[in-house]
Amino acid sequence: MLIGEYQHNIDAKGRVIVPSRFREDLGERFYIAKGLDHCLFVFSPDEWGRLQEKVSAMPISKARGLQRFFFSGAAEVVPDKQGRILIPQVLRDHAKLEKDVTFIGASSRAEIWNTDAWNAFNENLTEESIAEAMDELEL
Repeated sequence: MLIGEYQHNIDAKGRVIVPSRFREDLGERFYIAKGLDHCLFVFSPDEWGRLQEKVSAMPISKARGLQRFFFSGAAEVVPDKQGRILIPQVLRDHAKLEKDVTFIGASSRAEIWNTDAWNAFNENLTEESIAEAMDELEL
């Protein structure tokens, strides 16, 4: 399970250190794709495979948008000896990654956020919206 929040900097070449705890869970190689709310989703090979299977099982009329969104700009990455990955420009542009980035654990995936966007997202969360979601889970 991917949990926690970590701040890092992205360098001028588009490289960023992946938190060591995430590297342990994600494996030696993993996948980065456009995510919702202008972040990036990071999947282990197993989770990436599950996503592919689920999207492939959908009728093409419903799947084509998801296929284009997730797979067109996705990248397989392998951390270097320092634990850094190179995030392709198209993905950096999608998430507006320039300097300060925040990695968060989101259970079965990690997410990479522009730190300012992550902070703004959290400021907009309300106890009421969290309570409504918890009601759906019957918690």
